[in-house]
Amino acid sequence: MTPSTFCTLILCFLYLGTHAQDLGNGTYRNPVINADYSDPDACAAGPDFYMTASSFNCIPGLPILHSTDLVNWSLIGYALLRLPPYDHFSKVQHGGGVWAPAIRYHKNEFYIYYPDPDFGIYMIKARSAKGPWSAPILVKEGRGIIDPCPFWDDDGQAYLIHAYAGSRAGIKSVLTLHHMNAAGTTVTDAGILVADGHPSNPTLEGPKLYKRNGYYYIFAPAGGVSTGWQLILRSKKIEGPYEEKIVLDQGSSSVNGPHQGAWVTTPAGTDWFLHFQDKDAYGRVVHLQPMKWVDDWPVIGIDKDGDGKGEPVITWKKPLAGSSLKTPPTSDEFNSGEIGLQWQWQANPLPVWGMSAPSRGVLRLFSAKLPDSLYNYWEVPNLLLQKFPNDSFTVTTVCKFTPNPGLEGERTGLIIMGSDYASLSILKKQKELQLVYSTCKNADKGKAESQQVITTLADSTCYFRVQVSAGAHCQFSYSMNGKDFTMIKETFAAKPGRWIGAKVGLFCTRPAQINDAGYADYDWFRIK
Repeated sequence: MTPSTFCTLILCFLYLGTHAQDLGNGTYRNPVINADYSDPDACAAGPDFYMTASSFNCIPGLPILHSTDLVNWSLIGYALLRLPPYDHFSKVQHGGGVWAPAIRYHKNEFYIYYPDPDFGIYMIKARSAKGPWSAPILVKEGRGIIDPCPFWDDDGQAYLIHAYAGSRAGIKSVLTLHHMNAAGTTVTDAGILVADGHPSNPTLEGPKLYKRNGYYYIFAPAGGVSTGWQLILRSKKIEGPYEEKIVLDQGSSSVNGPHQGAWVTTPAGTDWFLHFQDKDAYGRVVHLQPMKWVDDWPVIGIDKDGDGKGEPVITWKKPLAGSSLKTPPTSDEFNSGEIGLQWQWQANPLPVWGMSAPSRGVLRLFSAKLPDSLYNYWEVPNLLLQKFPNDSFTVTTVCKFTPNPGLEGERTGLIIMGSDYASLSILKKQKELQLVYSTCKNADKGKAESQQVITTLADSTCYFRVQVSAGAHCQFSYSMNGKDFTMIKETFAAKPGRWIGAKVGLFCTRPAQINDAGYADYDWFRIK
């Protein structure tokens, strides 16, 4: 590592320390993870906490995060390295794949139940949260069956509760409860209706099933992703009937739609609730709320008027003292034998898309053929992307492009991806290397990309930069020496993808298939 690289890393660390959600004085600030870990669920295992989240079509999927205080979270791995059915997910399936999962620690094993809205409910398990995780088992087959949660009762009986996606099942806002076999690998009955959100709690979904003081509790969001509330249902019998109560909504706070998440209890016996907030282009970020019990009903957040319904807190006392400042990773020096855990592809990857080259200290991306009949990059599988890490941030990366001399149109660069997208890239055009700024509005609707040639490059090495400011406004720039950057005149407003926030990352593509590929060596990718 060069002295300049060391200084850059120190500055990044200081930045994260200053802007981490742990305020360093025994309090924290929401969101505790200001990145798109949507539909979070968590469980405790001894003194440790583990979280997973929806990952949709992004691979690897089912991120596993770890914390010892519910505020500082580290990304420690993924439970899914490839998405089944494998051929189906070799193509980009926006909005498909892993929807809201549930993670539980049962008899010294971790279980994750996750839904694929087009295929059914799967289960995987592992002795360690870091893996290896077992191959997915289809517990219940069917379209539109979503948001599963397992529950093991005191007598050992296993249950599975789930919701429905109206887009596939033709119904929604109802919850079904099944018996499962002891291994939790299959449901054993047709299921019964235990809750119906019509008409007062529309879009009832995301159920999590718990038991306390002789009551069965269903924690379930309602009201929609960006505007909803947290509903609690309780009953002395698991099959119902259930009473219901709204225990958390936006109230007078700035946190819209505070709902869908996990109840966890610390070793000290205090209760907390993790949930998401939809922030449009930034995705669904994770908040932590204090929780208490009044008359066997949970009260989440701060209840200003004492009516039993809370609203989100922005700052609060930490659940547990200690723990070093941690956030999910962002920058990557590409010096190790593997790329960082922050990176995901848009589909099940091929090994030839990209390879870490630690002896060279680079990530080498080989150009991959664009899908046929392509109008834009929405359906390109070999986009290597990561989540927006904050409301404002700057990405800088450097690339040395070596296109195949016998192939026209190879291209590599930096991209902000969503339903609208923008990129700054190097394009091989005849014997020239052109710097091209591209934008595409309504990419998800098949609209064509617009390209603007900025300049012709005299060198194959180029520094790319994008500055993202509040409101997800993006300003691209470039440099030939890494010091003097020239801004692209126009700005771009990032948009979310399908059920995910906008992402930032790299690509290397070609228009045709021949027997060899050009490549791009990325020396580092730094976010501050």
